[in-house]
Amino acid sequence: MIKIIRNGEVYGPEHLGRKDVLVIGDRFACVGQTIQGPFPDCVPVEVIDASGFCVFPGFIDGHVHITGGGGEGSYHTRTPEIVLSTLVRAGITTVIGCLGTDGITRTMAALYAKAKGLAEEGVSAYILTGSYRVPIATLTGDPMRDIMFIDLVVGTGEIALSDHRSAQPTLAEIRRLAADIRVGAILAGKAGVMNVHLGDGESGLGMLREIVASTELPYAQFLPTHVNRNERLFQESIDYALAGGFIDLTATSGPLGEAGDLAAGAGLQRCLERGVPAGRITCSSDGQGSLPVFNERQEMVRMGVGQVSDLYREVREAIRAGVPIESALRTITRNPAEIYGLKRKGRIRDGFDADLVLVDAATLDIDTVIARGRTLMQGGQVKVAGTFE
Repeated sequence: MIKIIRNGEVYGPEHLGRKDVLVIGDRFACVGQTIQGPFPDCVPVEVIDASGFCVFPGFIDGHVHITGGGGEGSYHTRTPEIVLSTLVRAGITTVIGCLGTDGITRTMAALYAKAKGLAEEGVSAYILTGSYRVPIATLTGDPMRDIMFIDLVVGTGEIALSDHRSAQPTLAEIRRLAADIRVGAILAGKAGVMNVHLGDGESGLGMLREIVASTELPYAQFLPTHVNRNERLFQESIDYALAGGFIDLTATSGPLGEAGDLAAGAGLQRCLERGVPAGRITCSSDGQGSLPVFNERQEMVRMGVGQVSDLYREVREAIRAGVPIESALRTITRNPAEIYGLKRKGRIRDGFDADLVLVDAATLDIDTVIARGRTLMQGGQVKVAGTFE
């Protein structure tokens, strides 16, 4: 199957100008001016008129509880798993699944199976091995084996630090886990990132800073997330990023978030204004994760559910506030692809997977979603839904 996306304003995520995009099968074949045939008569050709649209790489959400999460308010508060159409409407063509607080009733086997199912239905899906708890939950019994032998495993996480729900791991435990994952990743040709959940505890990023300062492990080994949950942690994360670290802003925020949390779009703008390089910032949704709010006694008083639709909403808000489109898009395309080692993802470029999103140039609303060359949504209508939707 050949697709020509014609006459769109293309961002790859760098601005490429008004171009045509040629898709052959599941890959980008060419970006250029006025792509024409001839093409073999036996090969179907679909032309999509992208006049009046911006053409973006498909979005990558690096932190989604695809099998559901939560349970902080007992069993009835376990959040539901995600369905394909929810990802599609949000423009997400690549998702990285993780567990979270509950690594007991939510298992690595179920996480792996859910990722395989989403891939069969139409999007690309990967997973992180582990949960909040240290020692971590694994598929093989060993984190190095997980990352070496299981193709879908691209790192570990989310490992909880500075949170009353964490396992209160020691510096030595986190250092050893990061070292094991790094060696396994090197042997497997992967990135092997540790996704680190940060709570609102006073220790903040202290443990990660100490590990980088006292060992040979690089900043690139870690991706701390939820750094915009309060002003104190956010300011610390800016300093961490300016020193060479990578940070992940959580898109889900608002009245069900923790007191003082900062919207990801506004956080991105402030990071860039402070001089944080655009390549060191990612944004993820925490989709399907629980959003518990605790009182001063650490008792849950209410709960929401993270929404993957918040991912692009916050990027769009940042663009509307004046952040350059290229810089905003990087946080959900090229940056997570490079940090997690997804080698054919995150860019509109020859040979990369044909994942793209068409948005209305005036409103920035999502219109069309194509994943690996297959149209999943067009004209704002989902064309491919999950098996049981």
